[in-house]
Order: sequence, then structure tokens, then C-alpha cells
Amino acid sequence: MRVMVTGGAGFIGSHYVRSMLSGSYKGYVDAQITVVDKLTYAGNTGNLPIGDPRLTFVKGDICDVGLLRELLPGHDAVVHFAAESHVDRSLVSAGEFAVTNVLGTQSVLDCCQLVGIDRVVHVSTDEVYGSIDSGSWHENTPLHPNSPYAASKAASDHFALAYFRTHRVPVMVTRCSNNYGPYQFPEKVIPLFITNLLEGQKVPLFGDGRNVREWLHVDDHCRAVQLVLESGTPGDVYHIGGGVEMTNADLTRRLVELCGADGNQVEHVPDRMGHDLRYSLDDSKIRTELGYRPEVDFGAGLAETVQWYRDNPAWWEPRREDHFRFPRGW
Repeated sequence: MRVMVTGGAGFIGSHYVRSMLSGSYKGYVDAQITVVDKLTYAGNTGNLPIGDPRLTFVKGDICDVGLLRELLPGHDAVVHFAAESHVDRSLVSAGEFAVTNVLGTQSVLDCCQLVGIDRVVHVSTDEVYGSIDSGSWHENTPLHPNSPYAASKAASDHFALAYFRTHRVPVMVTRCSNNYGPYQFPEKVIPLFITNLLEGQKVPLFGDGRNVREWLHVDDHCRAVQLVLESGTPGDVYHIGGGVEMTNADLTRRLVELCGADGNQVEHVPDRMGHDLRYSLDDSKIRTELGYRPEVDFGAGLAETVQWYRDNPAWWEPRREDHFRFPRGW
């Protein structure tokens, strides 16, 4: 078994790779993995067990069709994590998101079709749906993205499903809620707040902090992606939820407490443009059809994540630029 993982040096992709190489996924304990990653600011070979005999790392751009056509033959599956993913960056640099998330995904799908890959998982996000005041989204809910990032991911989802319908590329789409865990680049809210709080810096809380997010530990997310790779139905969409909804204000209070910080370190800042109020996924489909259940308790997972950043300043300190300490948004 040979699996190509795009974006495998990033936060979620590298966790997936480390899990597979450590034998966490039965049936794939001998799988050979090829990671293709452009190594932009959020990609880091330090996230990977470079030197593992089952791992091949290739620095490359998913928009490079020639590279993909050279690498893909002989692979049985592709798990497509590669994406620009930070909403605030998309507000000021939408073109990069369109290129990577839309054209890059189209390139991956095109090459998978030409080579004849057996299984493809396209990893997406709940943000493609926009905002929901009450209830939860189902897999057939129409997409209504509100940020350039979400729009680029929605477009990539449409490409994935179109390639299944027109070319019969055996692709499955997953849409997850907000991830957290170790090795997350310190521009996202949880690692940004943790590292700021540990350094005695202020943290920027948008508006009144009542925006609600559903939280999913990266290990649960990757287990679900693997379930979809192994047993999902091509052409289908699968939601991956964590089951824990929380306002940003409540999350911030938890982080202040876990970091042993001062509540005065929280500073309310003007709300982000187009800030979605609430996300919520109905993930009953993947639970019923594939047997998925989140296993990481949110309280325990969050505490372990704080401890990881406390124990690993050598990993995150070199990756923090000054504007991440108090960015325009997250």
C-alpha cells in the first residue's frame, strides 16, 4: 500500500502521517507514505519523522502538474490536506487561497484521474456552510461561504464532487469542525492564545466573544479521515465533528486558567469582517455508517495541548512573528 499525503508537513497532515507511521491505523501498518508539501510558512519538516524508511518527503507545489504526474504512479490512495487555511490571511491575500485551494485541488484531481488512483480523500471544512444560528448542518446543506478562505474551500469541494460525477474519480469529501492539538502553527486561536498567555502577552478576543465554534482534537479528525479512506463511499461527503460547542469567550477563560495567566491579559478588539457567528455539524452519518466516535475528551485534550506548548517552546518560538503576538485577527 502506497499513500500520497499532500500538505503532510502541516498541522493536521503531519499528525495523520505520524499516526500512520506509528501503526495507529490497522491495515496500513506497512504502508509507504509520500508527503508532498510546499513548505510555506506553516509547513515544517520538523513535524515529521524524517528518516523513517516508510516515509518519502518531496518539497513541491500541488499546482505543479508535472511533479504530481511523476510522483503519483504506483500509489493506491491520495489524502489531500494541502490548503491555505487562515481566514485572516484570506481577507488580505485572497489570490493565494484561490490558487492553492482551487487550482491546486483541481491539479491533484486531474492527476489522480490520469493515473487511476483507487481512493482519494479531499479534506475540507465546516466553514463552507457559512453561519448557522441554531441546529446543525447536514451533508446536503447548500454551501454559503462568507470569507475568501471558505469560498476557496467550497469551490474545491465542488471540483472534487464534479470530478467524481464526470470522470468517476473515486473521491470522498470530509468537512471537519475546528481542530486543536500539538504542532498547530501559532496563528490559530488556541496556539496563539496559549503562547501569548505563557509569555505574559495580551490576547485579542474579537467583539464580545459570543461566536461559537465546535472543537475537534486533531487525533479524532485524523482517525475519521482514515475511516473515510478505508470505508467511505466515493462521491459522498462526511462530516467530522468533535461534539463540543463553546463560545470564544468561554474558550478564552479556559485557556487563561490552564495557562495560569491573568484575566487582564484578555483584550477585546473590533470584530473581524464577515465573522461567522456559529458553526455546527451533524456528524450522524459518519457515526452510523463508519462507526466514528470522538475519543479525546475536550477538557483533557485542551489541558494536554497547553502542556505541550509549555514543554516545547523550542518548536513554537522560532515560528512566531511579531504580528502573530497580537494579530489583526484569527
